[in-house]
Parts: sequence; structure tokens; C-alpha cells
Amino acid sequence: MDKMTFIGAGSVAFAKNVLGDCMLVPSLQQFEFALFDIDAERLKDAERMLTHLIGKLGSGCAVKAYADRKEALRGAKYIINTIQVGGYDPCTITDFEVPKKYGLRQTIADTVGIGGIFRNLRTIPVVLGIARDIEEVCPDALFFNYTNPMAVLTNVMNTYGGVKTVGLCHSVQVCAPRLLKHLGMEEQGVQWKIAGINHMAWLLEITKNGVDLYPEIKRRAALKQQEKHSDMVRFELMQRFGYYITESSEHNAEYHPYFIKRSYPELIERFNIPLDEYPRRCVWAIDRWKTMRGELIGNEGLTHTRSHEYISYILDAIETDTPFKFGGNVMNTGLIENLPREACVEVACIADSSGVTPTYAGVLPPQCAALNRTNINTQLLTIEAAITQKKEHIYQAALLDPHTSAELSIDDIVAMCDELIERHGSWLPAYR
Repeated sequence: MDKMTFIGAGSVAFAKNVLGDCMLVPSLQQFEFALFDIDAERLKDAERMLTHLIGKLGSGCAVKAYADRKEALRGAKYIINTIQVGGYDPCTITDFEVPKKYGLRQTIADTVGIGGIFRNLRTIPVVLGIARDIEEVCPDALFFNYTNPMAVLTNVMNTYGGVKTVGLCHSVQVCAPRLLKHLGMEEQGVQWKIAGINHMAWLLEITKNGVDLYPEIKRRAALKQQEKHSDMVRFELMQRFGYYITESSEHNAEYHPYFIKRSYPELIERFNIPLDEYPRRCVWAIDRWKTMRGELIGNEGLTHTRSHEYISYILDAIETDTPFKFGGNVMNTGLIENLPREACVEVACIADSSGVTPTYAGVLPPQCAALNRTNINTQLLTIEAAITQKKEHIYQAALLDPHTSAELSIDDIVAMCDELIERHGSWLPAYR
């Protein structure tokens, strides 16, 4: 049997979606799903649920839980990573509470911004540990990363981990369909092109039968802005910069310096920005698990239909040499000419029996590339901090972040970073 390793299998519902999809694909029937998680109880739950699902679906796959990560990885052909280091309590709480003391408010804090920086700093050492295991026990494996911060972690695994890594995010595949639905436009027969960086990729083209849909999209979006809705930040960015962006408005509110401002508190109401949104989601998810566990574990009626997740389609394409196009996060080997080559970019990729091949996206509109670079600056300095373990690069990453630098002084940013380092304690390595 070939082996597919799922790291972070305690994300039971996501494991059901991803591995349940694979159970339904003929070319993936002879795979062992090797599960690993540091939470032994959740790992056992995932094993029970998936074993039951295999029986219900009549799948030829097998499931095995491993207490040892290296053994879970040994001989793997594919690896799926969904870990969250530090969890909601204490680390996410810290990522929100400390900046708030300094007057810095956030919405999601899992990509860039001060929360994204520290989420990276505690996750990078863990993924590099995984990379060392991979080098020893499955050096040819293809690693699919679902963990945020997507761009930095995918970059680190490729650049410093020496692991063939592709980052997968949901925002590309739902971008155009959800935009069209929101504006009451038909999706059937629509073609689009997307490129940029994770959570800030651009809907560069959207056409139907060769006709550009952007004029009508912008006309309808302008009318929508006269009422409250959940996508006001992205519509504003589209109006000002010309292109729609892949990730949600609650994310993009904190990627730019324009929306969450102490000196203009009315912007929060005007653009319907949900401050402290991610902690609310975490609390909801913790409470939801109490009932969801009963729905997933030991439920005789449990079944599965194939989801929209990319991974089963990608693996099927590789196994059968049937090309499949998807939006993936990969290193910028000249794929986007006006973004740094050392950055991780999000472009269309093709999966087939040769693996995953990124496609050339060309030159982004200058204003789009400029906005991307503001976030890439912080990403690259965060990587520099993690690799060198020099505290000065943590400060520099924060000082270059658009939202943080627009709100706080240099002294306050440095003090905030120092307090975050102290509060995170053993979740971080020692920085010089």
C-alpha cells in the first residue's frame, strides 16, 4: 500500500473532508492514511471516525494512527499538513490581547500583521522539525500545506526545509463564484485568471464568451456599497486599485493601513469590519466540537460526498496522469515578474504524473504588485527572524507591516514585540 500522512489529524472535521474525498477516488483506493496529532484523544477520534467511514463507503483505503511522527511519515508518498501551534489558548489569546494594550486592533491575525508574525515564529520551528523527519524517512514525498500563515510556511519548507511543498488555500477556488453570486450574476461559462500572493491574489481577468465582466461587476459593486454587507473592504479595494482580491474583507481589513485606524474609528462601522473575529470563531469552534464529536464519532449514519477541496483532485491527477488545474502556493521562480523571486506566490498550477507544475503569470498591474510587496516585506523579514533567531528581525518585520506601522510608533512596536516574546515563553525559541 502507498502511504498518505495527515499531520494534525485532530482537526477531525477537516480530516473527514480531505480523506473522505480520497476514499471516493478510484486511483487512491490502495492508500494507507497515516494519522498523527499531538492530542492523543483527538487522534483516536479521527481514527475511529475514518475507519467507520471507510466501511460505510466501501473504500479500499486503510487508516492507522501513529503516536510517533517520524513513524507516521516513514515511506509516505504524500503528506498533508494542518497543524496549529499553540492553539487558541494560550497563543491566539496572546496574539490579540497584547497588541490591544498598545491600541492595535486585529480581525483574524493569522497571515501578516503582528498576530501573523508571531504565529509564524512559533510554527516555523515545528515545520522545520517535520522537514528533518521527512529528509530521513520519506525524502521524495510531496508536502501539501494547509496551515497558516500559508506563504511563509510554504516558503520555509521549500527554501530551508528542502521539501517539495505546495500550499493549498480555499480562497482562490471560491473567489469568482462567490463574487458573482453576491452580485446576482451567472457563474455558468465564466472564465477567470488569478495571481498574486496568498490571501492577496488578484482576480486579473473575468470573462464570459470573451466579454469582460469587470465593468458590470464594478457597477453592481458600487450599488452594493450603499448598504451594509460582509464584503465592503474588498469592494473598496477594487474601486481604488482596479481589481478584486481573493481573500475575505475581514482578512484584508488588517493587511492594509486604510481601514482599522484609531484616528478614524468611524471606518469600522462604515466598512462593517469585525474586530476580534478570529477569537470569536475559536470559541465557537470549541463549543461546536462538543456536539460535533457526537455527529462524527460513532455515528452509524455518517457518510460523505466529495467536497470542493483541491487535494483529492490533485492526487488523482498525479496518480492517473489526468491534468488538473488549481490555484497553488509555490516559490516565485520568475512566475510573477514584478514580485521578489524569494517570495512565495499564488498562481495557477497543473498537477499530472510529473507532480505539480506552476504556470507563468507574467507581470501584475503595478498597483497590485505594490500592495503585494508591502506584505511580502513582512513575510521575508519574519523568515529572516526565524532562521537567524535574531530579535532585531522580529522588530523589522513588525515595523514593515502596513497596519502595525500605520498605527504605532517605533518605540511602541518594539515594546509590543518584546512583550509578545515574553508572553509566548517556551512557545518560541530563544532569540538573540
